[in-house]
Amino acid sequence: MILERRGAGALLTFTVLFTLSACGLLAFSGGAFDIGVAAYGLGAALLLILTYGIFSVVFRHIDRLTLVLCFFLVSIGLVLLVRLDMEVALKQLIMLAIGIGLMFATIAVIKAVKDFGKLNYVFMIASFGLLAFAYLFGDAVGGARNWVSIGGVSFQPSEISKVLFVVISAYFFAKKRHKFASVMYALYVGACVILLVLSNDLGAVLLYAATFLIVFFAGTGRTGLTLLGVGVAGAGAVASYYIVPHVKTRVMIWRDPWIYYHNQGYQIVQGLMAIAAGGAFGAGLGLGYPEAIPVNTSDYIYAVICEEFGIIFGIIVILLYLVFIVRGMIIARNATSRFDALLVFGATCMLSLQSFIIIAGVIKLIPLTGITLPFISAGGSSLIACLVLVGIIEGVAVKNGKRDEKDVVDAGGEVI
Repeated sequence: MILERRGAGALLTFTVLFTLSACGLLAFSGGAFDIGVAAYGLGAALLLILTYGIFSVVFRHIDRLTLVLCFFLVSIGLVLLVRLDMEVALKQLIMLAIGIGLMFATIAVIKAVKDFGKLNYVFMIASFGLLAFAYLFGDAVGGARNWVSIGGVSFQPSEISKVLFVVISAYFFAKKRHKFASVMYALYVGACVILLVLSNDLGAVLLYAATFLIVFFAGTGRTGLTLLGVGVAGAGAVASYYIVPHVKTRVMIWRDPWIYYHNQGYQIVQGLMAIAAGGAFGAGLGLGYPEAIPVNTSDYIYAVICEEFGIIFGIIVILLYLVFIVRGMIIARNATSRFDALLVFGATCMLSLQSFIIIAGVIKLIPLTGITLPFISAGGSSLIACLVLVGIIEGVAVKNGKRDEKDVVDAGGEVI
């Protein structure tokens, strides 16, 4: 426990120094000192320090290493965004503050509840309703109808829906499955996937379907049905290729983006050239040409990471996500109930799959889908949703810690 806290403290110190030094470097990069960039870096660093201190005091048993891993990934995003677009960076910092508040509330709620019972049916209606609203009234961005604007504020309903999806799935797989509940859950999952396909939100389709299959297998252990689900998903993907023009276009571009360089393939090619230009150690912060990469603040921010910080740093980012996954699995394994275990497992799967899908798309391992890189990409909806998922993981970690402390006290030991 002491070593874990020291490790978290060391990583937090590194995160703060990284944020301050990177923003300091950017503040001087224009020739004259930019006090706005320096103040931004200082504000971001103070926010992370303050958050860590408050969370550590209020939630004594929080998994500090997971929290700081999240902070370091967030800090990478903040640094790159202030380098790319100050206006976007300021919005991201505001969304970070809001997301931290919601993460705090999520930890408190998860820590206090056993499960959400019949409220899950309300969650199902809300989750489906959000996706339906986006399909009917949303704006198409990048070919996908997944953005909604209300009162000048734009957000992605699918980001809120995916958090509810994790909670709903954990509940239905944790409980003894009655026929009515199973049918309702199956209809809900199918309806969500169909709506996302109709909206051309391919990244969300892959994310929902893969998370469902993984959590289904973890919750039931039924290999045959899981493989059947994989087969159905594969058949659906093939059918989508022939039925949905947007899917066919994405696959064609993925197979050979150079043929379509001057139109649809431009983004993929520019991203690959940026990664190659960065080499092993990168061009240096502020010395690359990320403006040549379309959508460089969101979908393609991983290409910017590799260009300016290098491929080695890009691999380190992937390793950080892997460590985050391992921490989540440990928390799930130590959970006090089946519901808590599946809740953490689902949240961890959602975050890890989202990371894999977008990174794999950027490096041309799979066809590109328009989703964000968790914690790093610009996008208030995505950042807040990711922080709420971390709040779910940390809420269960707090439960685990309280149980372990009680066991130690009952055994006559001393809590450190």
